[in-house]
Amino acid sequence: MTDARSPAAATPEAYVLGVDSGGSGLRVALGRVDADGPLFTAVCAEPVRTGTGGIDAAHLLEQLLPAAAELLERAGGSDGGAGDPSGQAASGQVVALAVGAAGMATLGGRLRAELPGALAAALGVRRLALAADAVTAYAGAVGQRPGAVVAGGTGMIALGTDLTSWQRADGWGHLLGDSGGGAWIGRAGLEAAMRAHDGRRGGSPALLARLHAVFGPAEGLPGLLYPRSDRPAVLASFAPEVAACAGADEVAAGILREAATHIAEAAAAVCPAAGSRGGDGCEVALTGGLFRMGEPLLGPLREELARLVPQARVTTGTGDPLTGALRIARALATDGLRLPHHPTMLFVPTGDGPSGRVRAEAPDGEPEPGGVPVEGPADGTADRPTDADTSPVRHPSDISG
Repeated sequence: MTDARSPAAATPEAYVLGVDSGGSGLRVALGRVDADGPLFTAVCAEPVRTGTGGIDAAHLLEQLLPAAAELLERAGGSDGGAGDPSGQAASGQVVALAVGAAGMATLGGRLRAELPGALAAALGVRRLALAADAVTAYAGAVGQRPGAVVAGGTGMIALGTDLTSWQRADGWGHLLGDSGGGAWIGRAGLEAAMRAHDGRRGGSPALLARLHAVFGPAEGLPGLLYPRSDRPAVLASFAPEVAACAGADEVAAGILREAATHIAEAAAAVCPAAGSRGGDGCEVALTGGLFRMGEPLLGPLREELARLVPQARVTTGTGDPLTGALRIARALATDGLRLPHHPTMLFVPTGDGPSGRVRAEAPDGEPEPGGVPVEGPADGTADRPTDADTSPVRHPSDISG
C-alpha cells in the first residue's frame, strides 16, 4: 500500500477525479495530475438520495463508480488504449479524488464514514477529500488564495478564508435565511404581486401581471405552492421575472436593492479583514446562476460591496464547483492542498488503520479539533438537501431548482 503522504507521481497514467453532487444530479470529471482542466466529464441525471440518515453513500457510489469506469475507458482510448486492445486504460490509476456535495456539511456523516474505504477498495484511491459544495464553489471561483466567494442560486451562501480557517455566512435555507438568493427574491416578488392583487400598499401591478402569466390566477397560487416539496425552487423560478420588471417598476427594483444589501452583508462577514492575511485587496468572487440576472442585481450589489467591503476586488467566478472539486483532487495528489481542512466543510481522511478507520487531518498534520462545526451539528437534519444550493435560478418553464 502506498504512503498516503508521498506525492503522487505525475505520470501520464496518473488521474484525478472531481465529483459535484447537487440537486440536479451528479457530475464527474476526470483529469490528469499534471495538467489543468478535465479530460472528460460524465453526468448522472438522478440526484443522490437523502434520507433520515443523511446523504445516501451507497446511492452515490452506484452512480460514481460506473461513471469513473467510463471516463477511464475513454481516457485509455484517447491514449491509444495504453497497450490494451479493448481500449481500456489498464495502466491508468486514480490517485486522488474530491467530492463536493450539497448538504455535505450537515448531512454528510454517512459519506465521511463509508466513502473512504469503499473508494479505496473499488478504485485504489487513497487520497480523498469530501467537501461542502460551498467549498468546491470557492475552489472553482477563487482557487487556493485567501478571499471570499458568494455562491448564489436558489439559495445563497458566503464563504471566506484567510487559509487558516473558514468563515461562513448564511446558507441556512429559505425558512431561516438564504437572504438575497433566488428563492428570497422570488418570494418577495410574489408577495408584492399578491399585495397588488389585494389592493394593499407596496403592491406591484407589473409583478402581478407576471404572476398571472407564469402561474395563472393569483387566487390559485397558494394551492400551487404550498403542497410542493420543492417550494424554494418554485419561488426562485419567479426571480428572473423580478429582474425583468426592475427597469420600469420601482417595487421590483427595490426588491433587488434589498437583495444586494443582504448579499453584500454576507460577503462582508466572511471576507478576511483588512490588514489580515489576504485581507488587503481581498477577492470576492460571485458565482452561481443568481448572478446571471445581470445588471439589475449586479449594479446595486457592486455599490453595496464598495460601501461595506471597500478593500474588496469583486470578480465573477470562472470555475464552477466541478472545476473546484477537480482542483482540490489535483492539489491532494501533489501535496499542494492549502485550503483549511475541517471536520465537515473539507474533510480529508488520512491513515490506513484497521477496518478502514480514518481520522481527519489538519493542514499542519494535527488532528482537527472536535466540537460543533461552524455550520452546525454534523448529524442534523435539514429542510432541504443542500447547504449552499448554488443551482441556477431558472425561468418558470423549468422550476426544478
